[in-house]
Amino acid sequence: MVELFLAELRRSWIQLIRYSTEAIGGIIITTSIFYGLFLSAQYIAGPGLQFGDRLDAVVIGYVLWTLVLFILSDIAGGLQNEAQTGTLEQLFLSPFNASKVFLVRAIASLTIQITLNISILLIIIAITGSQLSFPPSLLLPFITVLLGAYGLAFAMGSLALLLKRVQQLLGIFQFALLFLLSVPTETWVGSGRIFALLLPMTPGAGLLRDLMARELGLNWGQWAIALANGVVYFSLGLFLFRQAERETKRRGRLGGY
Repeated sequence: MVELFLAELRRSWIQLIRYSTEAIGGIIITTSIFYGLFLSAQYIAGPGLQFGDRLDAVVIGYVLWTLVLFILSDIAGGLQNEAQTGTLEQLFLSPFNASKVFLVRAIASLTIQITLNISILLIIIAITGSQLSFPPSLLLPFITVLLGAYGLAFAMGSLALLLKRVQQLLGIFQFALLFLLSVPTETWVGSGRIFALLLPMTPGAGLLRDLMARELGLNWGQWAIALANGVVYFSLGLFLFRQAERETKRRGRLGGY
């Protein structure tokens, strides 16, 4: 397992170095989009606009959104690319099962992508004047968000196995993700609050906003709910992926495109 992780980490690093222009371009485009939205909001509201901790909350949601989009495209988009290049069947003939290969590959890629996302976050903080806190406890809700993200990625990956092409579906799905990660559902009350706790990644994203934007302490009860949310969606995603793998093999469409 360690050998597989090191091999995938080396693969991700080689791709980053070989296509470094794409990575740099991604950082520039991602920060430019946010800064354009920031300037538009300032223009609409006028010179007396005071964002307060709302700007910090929006920054957190936006950076989480870019990270989750990468996780989705890394698994679902990776499956589609493997099918197009004709190497998908080779991965399923690996000594490791396919879900383990793609999970380890995603984690290895994540270690590099987090570095890029930290760069994006620091640039956004510098150009907007956002005041974010970085307590060590933020790692706990961040893990719950990652669990939910990987669960959704494997669910989309199951569709990529069956349908081979899901690029348009991923494009539509990214707007739903923006809603999940940017809307402050932690401020909802009543039945809306219960509904928000059932949505993927929203409990963990709300805790991150509380910790980093509002400088509140970690609510352990809410974190337990966020952890359960992440584990459920991660388990469901893996289950759907294995069912899709079994169905694809049954149809004999693993090596086709």
